[in-house]
Amino acid sequence: AYKHSEDHQNQAPFALPKSWFEHRKDINPNTPLNFVNSADIIGGNSGSPVINKDAELVGIIFDGNLESLVLDYIYTESQARAIAVHSSGILEALRKIYQANALVNELTHVAAGK
Repeated sequence: AYKHSEDHQNQAPFALPKSWFEHRKDINPNTPLNFVNSADIIGGNSGSPVINKDAELVGIIFDGNLESLVLDYIYTESQARAIAVHSSGILEALRKIYQANALVNELTHVAAGK
């Protein structure tokens, strides 16, 4: 995210908030931020969960590529892709940028005081 923003001189729509730059040293650069997959999505699927084979939340759909528009009519995995934000990236940002540790603990079922 940082490199992409810097490659575009931190200008919209690639600008990152000031808080992201203030906490850059705190972020693990190896934390996955987003991923693509061949899920069958259509308009209105933004916010849908992505789960793995163990029924664990691994991401949240937020977009699709241009080729995914045909999925309204027919499924094809040859080029259509769904784009999701990775759950690890969400947790990393909540912890390190927004200092929302209580929320992360609640989301990850960590008991209070531990």
